Amino acid sequence: MAKIEKVSDERQLSFDIESLMKKSIRLLTADEIYEKIASLSIVDVKEDRRVERKPAGISARSLGEYFSIFANTSPDGGVLLIGVEDDGLISGCAKSDQKHLNELERAGDTFCPDARYECKTVRLNNSSGNEDSILAVRIYYRPDRVVETTDGHAWIRRGESKKKLTDEEKHDLRNIKGQLDLEREPVALSYPEDFKASLIAQFVANVRAARNLPETLQTDEILELRRLGKIVNGFFKPNLACALLFAKDPELVVPGCRIRFFRFDGTVEKTGEHYNAIKSEWIEGTVPEIILNCERIVDGQVREFSKLGKDNHFYSTPEYPKAAWYEAVVNACVHRSYALKNMNIFVKMFDDRLVIESPGGFPPYVTPDNIYDMHQPRNPHLMDAMFYLKFVLCAHEGTRRIRDYMQSSGLPAPVFQQKDIGGALVQVILKNDVEHRKLFVDTDAFTILGETLSKQLSEMERRIVNFIAENRTINVTQTSNLTNRRWQYCKKILTSLVDRGVLDYVHNSNVERDSFQYYVLKKKFSDKIKPPSTSADS
Repeated sequence: MAKIEKVSDERQLSFDIESLMKKSIRLLTADEIYEKIASLSIVDVKEDRRVERKPAGISARSLGEYFSIFANTSPDGGVLLIGVEDDGLISGCAKSDQKHLNELERAGDTFCPDARYECKTVRLNNSSGNEDSILAVRIYYRPDRVVETTDGHAWIRRGESKKKLTDEEKHDLRNIKGQLDLEREPVALSYPEDFKASLIAQFVANVRAARNLPETLQTDEILELRRLGKIVNGFFKPNLACALLFAKDPELVVPGCRIRFFRFDGTVEKTGEHYNAIKSEWIEGTVPEIILNCERIVDGQVREFSKLGKDNHFYSTPEYPKAAWYEAVVNACVHRSYALKNMNIFVKMFDDRLVIESPGGFPPYVTPDNIYDMHQPRNPHLMDAMFYLKFVLCAHEGTRRIRDYMQSSGLPAPVFQQKDIGGALVQVILKNDVEHRKLFVDTDAFTILGETLSKQLSEMERRIVNFIAENRTINVTQTSNLTNRRWQYCKKILTSLVDRGVLDYVHNSNVERDSFQYYVLKKKFSDKIKPPSTSADS
């Protein structure tokens, strides 16, 4: 019996070591995998953003794409294992002729000459138990340039997949890596005719005051000082950053310099006959104007949830703290990729969350895990100007401020993630704890109407009362969007609530079909809802 227990203990120990090894491989850097490859279990070295496995029969030209991928994949590049199948089985290189193996070793120089790499042959047994070898290639990330294959294509790694960059995406990546300065590229606009003099005057005054500049310094000289253009032969030549900030029509330079705002009914975005956007609006102008107009629109759409205070009155609290969503909008406008000229920012409001989508992926070295600590601005000159316009602090605290305001409001931390939807984009997701707060609204309506009357209402009718409690009024179209019922049916429901003394019908009796007609709670009910209080009881 003791012997059986000993064997069992040995097997358990073997299993624990094997499990530990698998976990430890996942924690290794690309450098450590390359250095220790001879001692690792190859089948456990899974494909991810650090590792790619290829059979020895692959062509050297095809291999060139993977040199580009890892040379463009921050922060560390990756390792190619040649002679290993997709499932991790070691097929080895022994059956390949030496000429082909030499071509594979030189694939980087031949088909991706800007890649920086080293390689080595690793002796081991293949999956059949015979002596064999694989070729390990360590490809280093190049922070200074976009690495292309000899056919002019650049590739990157997205999860376990490879992606060929478009010309716009390559332009954006070159800008991030410092190969070019996109913001300082000249624009084909006439200065000062095509620019807003009042915005420029405000900016110049702020810079002059903040930096204690002499009055003798002219407007054009201050714009050049802040790297928003150059004075050439006595004439100021504006650049892209200047156009985004002050042009009368920035979309002549960047067609996607705008925000599309959506408010959806429900928690998913539907299409076709089930399309559920109840508000859709384009927000255009200079970057400062876009931010201010977006602020106005979102302010008007953020719902107020009623809560019973200690004084027996109802007080309102917004579903998202303004400081959090405003900061997310500013970040999207300042840090988006303007190389992706035709892509615009989206702000999408659902019942349970607010989503801000901006063109361009995370800059190199920035990930969702370190975003609170990294400062890697894509558009430093634009951000510098926005600092003097008092939109940003330039202290890399924006994401931390979003997190802190959400958490201080008792809401989940923001979600930052990169998506590939027709091009890379960054999403910021703010969740509003809607299920918890719906209980407050339901309780409010119950209290406002009284127990007897509330129990007589259907679920749909209570939803209508809740909506009015939050928004003060409702019309037939809003009721149809809210309940997903036909207009005529909703008209009957609202009329029934009027007949039962719950609602008042507000309209112009001299107009047969008043397009501005709406419904409100009876005054005896609406008086119980008070505006937000600044007291500690609210």
